[in-house]
Amino acid sequence: MKVPRILLAAGASGSGKTLITCGLLQALVNRGLKTASFKCGPDYIDPMFHSRVIGTKSRNLDTFFTDKGITRYLLCQNAADCEISVMEGVMGFYDGVAGTTTRASAYDLACVTDTPVILIVNSRGMSVSLAAYVKGFMEYRKDSHIEGVIFNQMSPMLYPRMKKLLEDELGVRVLGYVPKVEDCVIESRHLGLVLPDEIPELQANLQRLSEILEKTLDIDGIIQLSEDAPEIEPQEPILDFCVKKPLRIGVADDEAFCFFYEDNFRILEKMGAELIRFSPVRDQKLPCGLDGLLLYGGYPELNGRELENNTSMRENIKKALDAGMPCMAECGGFMYLHDEMEGMDGNIYHMAGVIPGKAYRTPRLNRFGYVTLTQKQMVLGSDMLGEIPAHEFHYFDSENCGKAFLAKKPESKREWECIHGTETMLAGFPHLYYYGNPKIPEAFLRACMTYNSRRGE
Repeated sequence: MKVPRILLAAGASGSGKTLITCGLLQALVNRGLKTASFKCGPDYIDPMFHSRVIGTKSRNLDTFFTDKGITRYLLCQNAADCEISVMEGVMGFYDGVAGTTTRASAYDLACVTDTPVILIVNSRGMSVSLAAYVKGFMEYRKDSHIEGVIFNQMSPMLYPRMKKLLEDELGVRVLGYVPKVEDCVIESRHLGLVLPDEIPELQANLQRLSEILEKTLDIDGIIQLSEDAPEIEPQEPILDFCVKKPLRIGVADDEAFCFFYEDNFRILEKMGAELIRFSPVRDQKLPCGLDGLLLYGGYPELNGRELENNTSMRENIKKALDAGMPCMAECGGFMYLHDEMEGMDGNIYHMAGVIPGKAYRTPRLNRFGYVTLTQKQMVLGSDMLGEIPAHEFHYFDSENCGKAFLAKKPESKREWECIHGTETMLAGFPHLYYYGNPKIPEAFLRACMTYNSRRGE
């Protein structure tokens, strides 16, 4: 299958990947190209920025969660009707699992998908040393896939000389530079980045950036590089479960709950789910006729007062779950199910009251990164879920994290118990990617089927 594609990577975090990716996406859209975008790794916010530019949902590709065949399938599926696909790398190009391997790195994704890489180099304070820096990345692995370079924060005067130096000495294509752009900065927050909606004039700023990049990047060369990418053959995963009639699954979706893997929705819909969006912040009660409930992550800690004040929704959710409605909750959604939650303002707020105890703020990241989950007890009617790849990223903790699974850090001896698991519930801090283990959505929907039949609908 022909899939024109490139991967934008960098030597380290903070090199400008997200900003340049968004600016390039905007430039491609301005040219009338139907564009797909992907983020390497377990990231929710960068795809939101991509989506804001391209007007369609961005996707994640993560080689910790999925093997080569499924990763290629997801790429091909989500890029099938597009003229170019742009992947954004994660951290430093070779930085992978445990900080000691290349597994699940941007490099790993480039290898798995056979994608040409453009290395973004923060050139501030360097000139000839840029050649040594880029050479090191190109030669650290023989199959680096690095075929192009973009200089970030480089002066127009220096660029022609550096372009000639690298192309003459390294034989790599230099595809332009990005000058320092003061008014196009994405600021950090306690969970990585601010949300797109929180940046005033984001669209105008990205449009202005794209106009700059049209002048300073070789966009024709970038497009050509993407078209030179080898063909790949997708291998569709076998999903041998599908409900006979659609199940209505409520999905919390608002400013408090906004961290989604779009491919989780895809697999649920393939299995027969009808997804019904609602807002725990603004709606007074759950949508009618639900067979199950999904509470994903987000920023409930920034919306504690609003969530508490919506008493009818909190009571409605508790009543539904007490009556046996199946529910899966992750991170922020898990926090919302507690009796109480500490907000970012330091106040304690009443939540849904399904899980005893309090979710509280801590001064640092807790249990950060990839984990492998091993089941310890029956969950969602199954004791055969197998190993589940997952990840955690949270500054909050809980007095009652659950004990249904054992989480183990890869390349480490560190492990801990986590997740509340019952016949009808799976709730905890870990984020799940359903293509990593389709038994999870299957078990959830089977529980929803049982609940539906019990209600006689």
